[in-house]
Amino acid sequence: MNIQTVQHCGTSQTPVSGECRICGAPLCHPLVDLGMSPLCEAILTAEQCDQPETYYPLHALVCERCFLVQLKQYVPPEQIFREYAYFSSYSTSWVEHARKYCEMITKRLSLSRNSLVVELASNDGYLLQHFAQLDVPVIGIEPAANVAKLAIERGIRTHVEFFGAEMARRLAADGTRADLIIANNVLAHVPDLNDFVAGIAVLLKPSGVATLEFPHLQRLMEETQFDTIYHEHFSYFSLGTVRLLAKRHGVKIIDVEELATHGGSLRVYLTHSDAPVRESGRVADLIHREETFGMFELATYMSFAKRVRRIKRNLLAYLIGTKDEGKMICGYGAPGKGNTLLNYCGIGTDFLEFTVDRNPYKHGRFTPGMHIPIYPTEMIDKRRPDYILILPWNLKQEIVQQMRHVRAWGCKFIVPIPDVSIIDPAERKA
Repeated sequence: MNIQTVQHCGTSQTPVSGECRICGAPLCHPLVDLGMSPLCEAILTAEQCDQPETYYPLHALVCERCFLVQLKQYVPPEQIFREYAYFSSYSTSWVEHARKYCEMITKRLSLSRNSLVVELASNDGYLLQHFAQLDVPVIGIEPAANVAKLAIERGIRTHVEFFGAEMARRLAADGTRADLIIANNVLAHVPDLNDFVAGIAVLLKPSGVATLEFPHLQRLMEETQFDTIYHEHFSYFSLGTVRLLAKRHGVKIIDVEELATHGGSLRVYLTHSDAPVRESGRVADLIHREETFGMFELATYMSFAKRVRRIKRNLLAYLIGTKDEGKMICGYGAPGKGNTLLNYCGIGTDFLEFTVDRNPYKHGRFTPGMHIPIYPTEMIDKRRPDYILILPWNLKQEIVQQMRHVRAWGCKFIVPIPDVSIIDPAERKA
C-alpha cells in the first residue's frame, strides 16, 4: 500500500480539528459536514419532545496519514451505550447472517466444547445463541444493560461493561482467553481504537483468531452512503487502515471476505503477528482495489460532499412533488442512519406522518430532532399510506418482502440511497 506524501495540515487554510484516533496526526481535511444533529439513537418520549434537545456537529474528517475517516468525540460512550435502542434480534436477515457465520466459523476453526468464543458488543445474544446448538462455550461482553439483560435471560453469560485492554488483562489473569473473538459492527462505535485492538491481542490465545465485521469505507464512498455517518459511529474504515491499526498492536490480517450486509461490509480475520499463518491472497487483492479506487489519496475524499448535497436535493424534490399531489408518506424503521437522513434533509412530520418499527422498545416514542412518531408496523395497514420511505435501506429486500401486501392499495416504496428510487411491489412476483 503506497500512502502518498501530502501537505501538512498546519499550512492548510482549513483549521485543525483534533487528532486522529489511530495515529495522532492533526485532522484538518473535511469529508462532509452534515450540520448539527442530535444523537441518532436517542429516541424520545412525548415528555422529552417538549424539552430542550442537544445537537452536536456532524462533521466527518479524514486523516492525511492513515486515511481513517472519523468524527470528533462530543459525548462519552457511556452516555450513548449504557441504555441503547438497537436490538439485533429484530432483523430477521441479520439473525440469519449470524447463524450462518456461527456454523461456518465453527467448522473453519474446528471449535468444540473445549473452545471458548467471546463476542464484543454481543447485544441481545442474537449471535451467541447459535453456538449453544453447536456445543461451543461462549461469553458475551455488552455495555448496554437494557440490551444485555435479554442475552442473560437467554442463558448467555454476559459481562455488562465496555471492552478494552484493562478488561482483557483482568480476564486473561483469571485464565480466560479466547479461541475466537467476534467483533461485529462494533469497531465504528469505539472511541479508543488502540485500546480496543490492544485488548483483542491480550484476550486472544496464541493460536486464536478474531473476526471483525464493519461497513467498508470504499462502499460508503462509492454509493454516497452518507446516512451511515452519525455520532454513535466514531470511525469509518478501509481495509488498508485496519491493517495499519492491527500492526500497531501485534496482530495481523490473514483473510478478508466481502459481505452484502449494511450496504457493503468486510469480515476481517486477525491473528497474532508471530502466528505461522500466511496472509490470504484476498487481502492483497482488496488492498490493490482500494489503491486503484483512490482510498489512499486525499483527492478522492474531496468530491464526496458535493454528491451528498445532490442526493439531498433529489430526495426533497421527490418528496415535495409527492406531497403536492396530496399523497400520504410514512417511514419504515427508526434506525440510526435514518435519523441522520431525516435531520440533514430536514424531513419532519410535514413529509412523513409517522414511521414504524418492529422493535417494541421504540413504540410510542419519537425520532430525535424531527420528532416523527414511531408505531408498530400494523399502523401501515391502518393508515394505508401511498408511499413508504425505507430508512434502513440496507434491509430493503427484507422489508419489501415483509410488507408486500401493501400493493393491495397501490402503495410503493421509496429508497433514498444511493439515490432516490421507487419499488412497486405490484410489479414483483409474490
